[in-house]
Amino acid sequence: MTATWEQRLIEVEVGAVAHGGHCVARYEGRVVFVRHALPGERVRVRVTEDAGGSFCRGDAVEILQSSPDRVEPPCPFSGPGKCGGCDWQHASWQAQRELKAAVVGEQLHRLAGLDWEVIVEDLPGGPEDWRTRLRVVVGSDGRPGFRAHRSHRVVPVDHCVIAAPGALDDVVDRTWPAKSELVVTRDAGGQVHLTEIGPPTVRRGRPVPGPARRRRGSGTATELAAHRAWNLRADGFWQVHPAAADTLAAVVRDWADCPPGGRAWDLYGGVGLFASVLAEQVGEDGAVAVVESSVRAVEDGRLNLSDLPQVTWHAGRTETVLDTPAFTDLPPDVVVLDPPRKGAGRAVVTAIARHRPVRVVYVACDPAALARDIAVLAQHGYELAQLRAFDAFPMTHHVECVALLEPVR
Repeated sequence: MTATWEQRLIEVEVGAVAHGGHCVARYEGRVVFVRHALPGERVRVRVTEDAGGSFCRGDAVEILQSSPDRVEPPCPFSGPGKCGGCDWQHASWQAQRELKAAVVGEQLHRLAGLDWEVIVEDLPGGPEDWRTRLRVVVGSDGRPGFRAHRSHRVVPVDHCVIAAPGALDDVVDRTWPAKSELVVTRDAGGQVHLTEIGPPTVRRGRPVPGPARRRRGSGTATELAAHRAWNLRADGFWQVHPAAADTLAAVVRDWADCPPGGRAWDLYGGVGLFASVLAEQVGEDGAVAVVESSVRAVEDGRLNLSDLPQVTWHAGRTETVLDTPAFTDLPPDVVVLDPPRKGAGRAVVTAIARHRPVRVVYVACDPAALARDIAVLAQHGYELAQLRAFDAFPMTHHVECVALLEPVR
């Protein structure tokens, strides 16, 4: 059995960026996924994980030859062994977007066979003070913080440079019940909502979250996007960057272009952000069908879009709902989908393609999942027509993409 490399120090030349917030290096015939490094650097790496096989993981603990894109991380909790929330604080903001563009392009090439020039666009506000929704964990000592990378270990913090101003006031400067979690939302009006979730208990061998207690705010967040005010549960899903929801809605509006009286599907529709845009386009004589698995999101959506009778709601798993007569018998002109990080998957993508919509607008938070689903759509006669990418998560490796797919002409 080969001895593990864990905790071993090795010196490597850093290669290309890879999906997931690290770069690729090679040492003694093995791949090393290195965090806290940049392409072209020479670094000393401490191996943090080694399960054997062809690769291991490590942190750059000493920079021997630095990249011109390297900057001093603005957060004292960023770095090897510290908070795992940010991946690229050691890179300039311009370099961060270039790294993300390279990742999106590489995923499209490798998984979808496309050579596509990608530009990651910034959103207003800069790389700090943007995150409006946070989940803070509490260590066994009662101090709040965030987990280390790929670990349950809690790193205590007294501030967060990417958190929206005021979001963590009265949260990180006190102690809380050990092993509880704190769900924090700062809405568009500046109101902070805080819910404390008690320590989990074990029932039938499975962990169950503890009771939730509202500690601050009304619990109903007000957000602004797509020319509407939205009132929704503060702990429900909404884009974490204050400019992201409106930006994505604007792209969907431009690319969906659903005709008056037409029919549109909004899959994984959440509270109906994109449905509101589609409803404007189809008008009162058209129809927009929203599919969403979260019953709470559907409830919020119905309340927020009660003035749009052309919007109907279908609660359930997308792959299941698409097999019902309400969808199989009524083909759409346009489909918009915003699946979770794992993507829509072959079953859903095939069901969409079977109905031959004239346009598919795919909103994606994971470029690998997007590329896989584009490849499936290509098998059914669709091609990528346009793509935009946005830095909706500065300092992290995450990137938001919107792709327009049309039937091959």
